[in-house]
Amino acid sequence: MRLLITFASLFLSIVLLQLSSGAIGPLDVLSGLQEGFSKTEVGLLGSAHFLGFFIGCWWAPRLMGTIGHSRTFSIFAASGAIGAIAHPMLIEPGAWAAMRIMTGLCVAGCYTVIEAWMQAKLTNESRGRVMGVYRVVDIVSSSAAQLLIGILTPASYMSYNLLAILCCACLFPLTLSTSRQPETPPAPRLRPIQTALLSPLGAAGVIVAGLTSSSFRMVGPIYGQEVGLSAKQLGYFLATVLLGGALAQFPVGWLADKYDRRWVLIGLSIASVIVCSSIAGINSMNLNTIFIGAALFGAATYPIFSVSTAHTNDFTEQGSMIEVNASLMFLYGIGAIFSPLITSNLIDRYGPAALFGFIAFAHVGLVGFSVARMSARPTKSERTRYSYIPRTSFTIGKMMRRQGSRRDDLPDDR
Repeated sequence: MRLLITFASLFLSIVLLQLSSGAIGPLDVLSGLQEGFSKTEVGLLGSAHFLGFFIGCWWAPRLMGTIGHSRTFSIFAASGAIGAIAHPMLIEPGAWAAMRIMTGLCVAGCYTVIEAWMQAKLTNESRGRVMGVYRVVDIVSSSAAQLLIGILTPASYMSYNLLAILCCACLFPLTLSTSRQPETPPAPRLRPIQTALLSPLGAAGVIVAGLTSSSFRMVGPIYGQEVGLSAKQLGYFLATVLLGGALAQFPVGWLADKYDRRWVLIGLSIASVIVCSSIAGINSMNLNTIFIGAALFGAATYPIFSVSTAHTNDFTEQGSMIEVNASLMFLYGIGAIFSPLITSNLIDRYGPAALFGFIAFAHVGLVGFSVARMSARPTKSERTRYSYIPRTSFTIGKMMRRQGSRRDDLPDDR
């Protein structure tokens, strides 16, 4: 019972954290445009968020080792609350970018603490069930955060105050837990160059996933407003992409376990190019068409990170998987930092369709690189099991390690 209560409190903290951090991105887009920010300046806010996320992923494990889990969580949650509530006090792009670094720190730091705590409490018997619930909680709360944009007034003190309250509230479930804090796990070493040499295609796949996911999450609201979506419709649009990506994990996982994962990556990237080209060419404001395109976009693009990670793990020694997965998250973060600034500038110059044109171009490059890698070496016949991997912190690999164990019973159909 105590273990159940512990996980319930952690999941409640995740829900409150996601509602706060997930809604601030689209709210900043609508607020910034209303306050006269250029589209490039709005894109800078998205890049600043992922810069903070990147720093938080690196710093949090080290801070936990110094002051413990609860204090670390409190520091990062306070950072997110301050970053949210300070928006109406100084309306200037550079200041907002600094505030978004703080919210990015909050997301990465809090998730690192939560996942480290969960990892210490998991057993072989409970790991599969707990991870399943964790994925569902993360996806549902993230989708619900997008829907909040329909009820939040842009550039309003009350809107940012509500998000700050939610961020503060995420402190209660975790810090009031009577469960003893676990031992601090060692921070994973980051070796991105070594990981890229180990699996060049896996590294390229996660970079493209970072380019795609962050550009859409942070700049997608600009596209939605440019094509005439209301705030409520924009929330549904963003949530539809997340749900489409979540539902696609099941068939994509089956394909990735049965067939050559490089072909799965090629198929997903080709589908991404087709979907992005179709969305970019849509001239109709038919909502059904837009939402179908959003669901297909999520289904084609979001599983690429997990497929790329699984492909990389096929070439990784069992004892190195945690460090390799942390390095893949590092590479994902590199792509995520730069793409919002690039795509917002493209939209400013060439219109809203440029967002999906950029994403399509990135996936054309991934298709070409995948084909080239297929001629460079054969794939592994003994592979790891595919698993959906949330892009939350460098420590996620510790939680996934049992599910990523090697399987020699996977069919070799190549």
